[in-house]
Amino acid sequence: MSKMMSEYLVLEAINNGAISWEQVVPISDLVREISHNNNLSNVYLRQDETYTVKELYESVAIYSANGATMALAELIAGSEESFVNMMNDKAMQLELGEYGVDYKFVNSTGLPNQYLLGKHPEGTTEKDENELTVRATAKLAFHLLKDYPEVLETASIERKIFKEGTEDFIQMDNWNWMLPGLVYGYPDVDGLKTGYTAQAGYSFTGTAERDNVRLITVVTKTSSLEERFSETKKLLDYGFSQFSIEELIPKGYRPEGQETVGVSKGKEHEVAVITDESLISFVRVGERDNYIPVVTFDQERLNENGELIAPVEKGEKIGTISLEYVGENDYEFIDSNYIAQVDVITNEAIEEAGFFSLVLRSVGGFFSELWVTLYNAIKGWF
Repeated sequence: MSKMMSEYLVLEAINNGAISWEQVVPISDLVREISHNNNLSNVYLRQDETYTVKELYESVAIYSANGATMALAELIAGSEESFVNMMNDKAMQLELGEYGVDYKFVNSTGLPNQYLLGKHPEGTTEKDENELTVRATAKLAFHLLKDYPEVLETASIERKIFKEGTEDFIQMDNWNWMLPGLVYGYPDVDGLKTGYTAQAGYSFTGTAERDNVRLITVVTKTSSLEERFSETKKLLDYGFSQFSIEELIPKGYRPEGQETVGVSKGKEHEVAVITDESLISFVRVGERDNYIPVVTFDQERLNENGELIAPVEKGEKIGTISLEYVGENDYEFIDSNYIAQVDVITNEAIEEAGFFSLVLRSVGGFFSELWVTLYNAIKGWF
């Protein structure tokens, strides 16, 4: 499943123009040797044949081809060692966790290094293999889907022929048997990546989208091809039945108890505030009432008395409104889009008061303070 990081870096290189889909990929001696190992998932690669980035990428995303993954790594970084450094750097950038604790990439394929014919990347050992926690794997899948959703265009292909019309053609049946047209088909599944090592067992990072809800599942340590899919089905059934995306606060909502903010030096003494858009969150069914709106005003916009200073325009952002969970079962969602927060804005314009109005207010304030002082003094005499 760590090939998801290799896919991420390929798509990143495509998007930033470092490589192109029709670019020809050189095949090194090591790549050729690895691709000829019939005990591994592979497409047969030769040094006297032409392969494009697109062809090899498809073989990785559909068929988990190991030699093809290494060829793309060498193209992008110059060597697999340099590509591994890119993988670990990207993992840190994506905040997958702590290196050596939550993740550690030692090669581009996810194969144990012992399969690399003694030519594993420098700085790693023959006993090393890629390691990812389930949480880090889910985060990696999330970022891959969020940053490069086009990954699903290839990951959802059920079968395709590699190098059709040549003597090296091979039918690539997608290892993701949960795609709707395959043996363990599940409605709405469109990705993402299977895997197997002796240490990790049969594993699968799955994803499906239904009613605008996309779920990511990660299963490891199962004992068979079939079990990784049956366990994934349980997770998807649970997720789609127990969670939903709901509008918890509508657009134009006036925060209860904080419907207005004071205005200094304005024709009006306060201004109404509302949310500028609806607040949508991913919540467990039946827990809607456990989310309480919390308003946070931008203190840099307010004076020492907590007031806006006129003039105030309609639609000015003056703070945010978020949700505080007060139920018993807290959930951590990877998708930051559902850490719900929207802007609080002014619902009307307040003009600055004229000079004489401000003077009268000052005079009125003076006599008001004078009257209070006299009242308190007289009350003290009695």
